[in-house]
Amino acid sequence: MALNLRQKQTECIIRMLNLNQPVNPTGTANEEVYKILIYDKFCQNILSPLIHVKDLRKHGVTLYFLIDKDRKPVNDVPAVYFVQPNQSNIQRIVADASRSLYDSFYLNFSSSVPRPLLEDLASGTLNSDSIHRISKVHDQYLEFVTLEDNLFSLSQKSTYLQLNDPSAGDKEIEDIIERVVSGLFCVLATLAVVPIIRCPRGGPAEMVASALDQKLRDHLLSKNNLFSEGGSFASSFQRPLLCIFDRNFELSAAIQHDFRYRPLVHDILGLKLNRLSVPGEKGGMKSYELDSSDPFWTANGSLEFPEVAVEIETQLNTYKKDVDEVNRRTGGNAGAEFDGTDLMGNTKHLMNAVNSLPELTERKQVIDKHTNIATVLLGQIKERSLDAYVKKENDMMDRGGIDRSELLAVLKGKGTKMDKLRFAITYVISSETINPAEAEAVEAALIESEIDTSAFQYVKKIKSLNVSLTSANAASRNNIVDWAEKLYGQSISAVTAGVKNLLSSDRQLALTRTVEALMEGKPNPEIDSYLVFDPRAPKSSSGSSSSHLKGPFKEAVVFMIGGGNYVEYGSLQDLAKHQQPVKNVIYGTTEILTGMEFVEQLSQLGHKMGLGNPVATSSTTH
Repeated sequence: MALNLRQKQTECIIRMLNLNQPVNPTGTANEEVYKILIYDKFCQNILSPLIHVKDLRKHGVTLYFLIDKDRKPVNDVPAVYFVQPNQSNIQRIVADASRSLYDSFYLNFSSSVPRPLLEDLASGTLNSDSIHRISKVHDQYLEFVTLEDNLFSLSQKSTYLQLNDPSAGDKEIEDIIERVVSGLFCVLATLAVVPIIRCPRGGPAEMVASALDQKLRDHLLSKNNLFSEGGSFASSFQRPLLCIFDRNFELSAAIQHDFRYRPLVHDILGLKLNRLSVPGEKGGMKSYELDSSDPFWTANGSLEFPEVAVEIETQLNTYKKDVDEVNRRTGGNAGAEFDGTDLMGNTKHLMNAVNSLPELTERKQVIDKHTNIATVLLGQIKERSLDAYVKKENDMMDRGGIDRSELLAVLKGKGTKMDKLRFAITYVISSETINPAEAEAVEAALIESEIDTSAFQYVKKIKSLNVSLTSANAASRNNIVDWAEKLYGQSISAVTAGVKNLLSSDRQLALTRTVEALMEGKPNPEIDSYLVFDPRAPKSSSGSSSSHLKGPFKEAVVFMIGGGNYVEYGSLQDLAKHQQPVKNVIYGTTEILTGMEFVEQLSQLGHKMGLGNPVATSSTTH
């Protein structure tokens, strides 16, 4: 049984809508009990990719509101609250209870409620004599957003910027690490598994891994812990691997252009929470959902754009053939004599035709939707020469550089300011050594196009610092707040090594290659230095690479601190599919970012360090 995060989280939410009672065998909450659902913005984002508004009715939810909206009292109906445990939500709940807005309150917090907030809730409802209205208080451990069966985000914004901010003190760093750990704990609690944790030494990855190990250990000591159901079948059940990385492990994947369908749709059209809007053929905007309910998206998300266009064409032709076939069968045979047997035959054809209509209509809708999306993408690709960017960036990463005239031609050619900036940063990452004259020419070309160079200069500075860092002594390395080390806990050679891939024209990401090695569990120089944490093992054996790692692992959760993307997600899914036997890899990150959103965080870091030319920052986005 592969771990399926989407299914598990959906089950938890349906149970919550059923007032935390077990759900009917049909998988719906008891609809006899009408209830009201109140949520905050964060929890609305958790719900929206999993349960459609129209499906809420199935679970007896008749009305739903954001917690900070003004609401009228509703009698005789329980209210289910699903909110983050924070001061303003607690105050609002106390206010709602004291105004007797609803008969009973079922409070569900997205993660565990800190004690002081629980006390505020108790004293607030006691003072207003409304504590009897609070029926249940639940910690749901659901503080993450699942977008696909194997894809989740903690929706923690700007983590990369905060972790690498040169002015961040120990306390701020610890708070960010704590938030990440809390989110990962929610994911593991929902899956009900205690993994074996692996990570590179140093930097945020080790900090998160060791804090998560401690949190799981503490939790496993309590009697009614969330993982106890693993006890009975623990012997037959192989635990998954949790591999934790920091964005600096491979910066390029967050910045490069990509030509596969899923990353393109996200990067160019801004897919958010599985939804996007594009201009329709007849003007106006069309909104679409892209998730596992769309067979085309599921089947073709990892194909390169030209192959997707061919696939749309093929499906359209098949559809037309099927429609012609239905018309032919139901059209009758005009010249034939009428007799009873033919009537029977015709009725059967008509019935078949009627039955196949909904399926045909649905197919046509999917084809139209992807035709529309692909048309908009194609317009952008041509206008911005995106195919050239993809090809040249991949060449740079493979060859470790690019011819200067070719480099400058791209920067003076087509593409948005952001396209050019991403290209220039990829050039810095890909070069084994940076030629100062060449870098100056690149910078001059960026300035000429009125592009803010702070992100470019920032990566360049980190790169040169890193070269001297590899020779630095261990004492200075241990200083986590020294931002240079924080930025590169790993050597940049992991970032720059262009490695030929199993897939046709593609390099395999360093991330994917490393996860593959970790899942194999064999000795391998690339990962021998990786730390091991096993929260179920005695404390002494943790931290060093011990022999109890019985590979190969069938399941892994890969987590990227500081922002992930659909490029890495797609690469890991391809890896899992091509393994014999097939493996299962769940990919998660602090937030899912487009290339532009990530580079904007780099720009802000550059500004904080006083780098870059004083062009208006907003100009990079045009």
